[in-house]
Amino acid sequence: MKSRIGELIDEAGYKKKYIAKELNVSPTQLSNWISGRSYPTIEKAFKLAKLLNKKVDDLYEEEES
Repeated sequence: MKSRIGELIDEAGYKKKYIAKELNVSPTQLSNWISGRSYPTIEKAFKLAKLLNKKVDDLYEEEES
């Protein structure tokens, strides 16, 4: 699964620092979500999607095998 979080944050015109603050996570944690090293909890994923005016489904895309 490929994270689209970084791309969606950029599209929405937000600073990553702002998003991290809004979600009450560290910039490092957000960076890990963006790189796919870790994933947000369901609660944080919904909050992030709402902030970006997207659906939770939009945060990730399946990679072709």
